[in-house]
Amino acid sequence: MLFFDERLSLGRGVSCASCHQPDRAFSDTVALSQGAGGGKGSRNAPTLANVAYHPLLMRDGGAPTLEQQVLVPLMDSMEMDADIGVIVSMLKDLQPYRSLSGAAYGRPFDIYVLTRALASYERTLISGYSRFDRYRYSADTTALNEQERRGWAIFSGDRGKCAACHGGFDLSDHQFHNVGIHVDQHGDPGRQRITLDPADRGKFKTPTLRNIALTAPYMHDGSMATLEQVIDHFNTGGTQDPNKDQLMVPLQLTPGEKQELIAFLRSLTDERSLDQVE
Repeated sequence: MLFFDERLSLGRGVSCASCHQPDRAFSDTVALSQGAGGGKGSRNAPTLANVAYHPLLMRDGGAPTLEQQVLVPLMDSMEMDADIGVIVSMLKDLQPYRSLSGAAYGRPFDIYVLTRALASYERTLISGYSRFDRYRYSADTTALNEQERRGWAIFSGDRGKCAACHGGFDLSDHQFHNVGIHVDQHGDPGRQRITLDPADRGKFKTPTLRNIALTAPYMHDGSMATLEQVIDHFNTGGTQDPNKDQLMVPLQLTPGEKQELIAFLRSLTDERSLDQVE
């Protein structure tokens, strides 16, 4: 209920679901989401799929737990721009929050309950029910067609090198990489904002590729509108940058191979909603 409640932005029309839309795998449809004050955020809103398993949250890893992370958009002046104390005062005596807080946490509705409840809900947003999962983990050889299987071979092999960073069940190493998106010494510092290490400038957390067909636009700034643009970027090896990851080299994929890779990526869409809470 809290996730979809616009009162978290003090009634100014923005809820958590405004930027993390359920039918878009809990991501947004625009490069930069509009906040409660009408301004835009500084980074693209990522999917919340499988955030329960992320060791660090946010694109620069700035929050170590979901309980801490949920405070960021609530307090950010470019996002929900709210006062946590005011939110609690507004909701604490209202039903059903009053009774649900007592039932779930044995205490009145407060900041503890607000952050724990939102984090607990986000931990239920599990992705792992795609055709690829049936093919990979349930031995259903018919789940992918021939083009998609060739795309998987490119993705997981030396031809595409994608699995070097997008490996494992979540299709992410949950590490931070500079993939040569922009040459801008004065732009978003990425991971450097947290570590203060110049070697981390321009590095961002590897996003999961689950439901990637639903989560456009792409990259930390939403600068790429289509999967075709993303594949072209990685196929060229990205722009030159002193911090660019060594894995970012030209792949020289053919047009046919790029289409096979995109076909595979589209097989990563879950066949059920991530939100199973009733």
